[in-house]
Amino acid sequence: MLRKFCSVLVFLFINTASVWSQQSNTGFKIIPLGVKGGDDESNLSAYMVAPEGSENYVCLDAGTIKAGIQKAVNRKTFKGNIEEIQRKKIKGYLISHAHLDHVAGLIINSPADTSKNIYGISSVLHILRDKYFTWDAWANFANEGEKPQLKKYTYTALEEGVVYPLSDTEMKVQAYELSHGNPYKSTAFLVSSGNSSLLYLGDTGADVIEKSDKLITLWKTVAPLINTGQLKAVFLEVSFPNEQPDNQLFGHLTPKLFFAELNQLRELTEPEAFGKVTFIVTHTKPPHANAEKVKKQLITENVQKLKLVFPEQGKQLTIR
Repeated sequence: MLRKFCSVLVFLFINTASVWSQQSNTGFKIIPLGVKGGDDESNLSAYMVAPEGSENYVCLDAGTIKAGIQKAVNRKTFKGNIEEIQRKKIKGYLISHAHLDHVAGLIINSPADTSKNIYGISSVLHILRDKYFTWDAWANFANEGEKPQLKKYTYTALEEGVVYPLSDTEMKVQAYELSHGNPYKSTAFLVSSGNSSLLYLGDTGADVIEKSDKLITLWKTVAPLINTGQLKAVFLEVSFPNEQPDNQLFGHLTPKLFFAELNQLRELTEPEAFGKVTFIVTHTKPPHANAEKVKKQLITENVQKLKLVFPEQGKQLTIR
């Protein structure tokens, strides 16, 4: 009897340890549906994110949806019907700000979508409610605003720093305000599963240009997560090459400003831990020559040997 009891204890210990290990070392899969800023309507900011082993995604911004899913199917990242992938795999949308290159795919594809939540800070959701999902501009597929309300989408307001579950997924989120051409607001989303997290920043200017403390406040918040190995990746925009004048940045970053901000973050963390974080470069604007210049400048100026990733539309990224 004692031997049998001990065997049961060992079995439970091994299985509990295995579950704990899986929770504390969650990987993420990221499907970029769109990676650019600007005027290419077929490839605008949108990233499907889910924990490894799950098909329950949220979409970080929604500039391009259908064309991005089509690209993912072409790359064999996804199999199946494009409309069904949007309807069944995307469980909700996290919208950083309401500029069209971050919401156009959500709006234009809304008639074929299914019921789900739209998450964002109140000021962003109010723009969707009052400017886009109106009967003059489109149709009101949401649960607030002009009547009749079709109530397909539910606006879910996020208060800064508060942890919210992401419905029908294994993930949670915290929102933090960013400055995007002061006084206009954007948002960073800290998405977590188990004890692992990703940090997605919507469009943002540098603190020194924006006359703001939004980024340094965010860096102070997430630095402990880097030191414990919890924060696996940071999505951060670089819209323009270094030649762009400061007075024409319109709330965006250049490679020089990108590294200046990450140096602020690096100074708050342990060197070894910081070196393990993946930095995903987002929102580079056309024309193609400028985008190539941005990439070249980032590679050349990466003196700290950061793990830079340049996402491709439809190509899965795995972050562990």
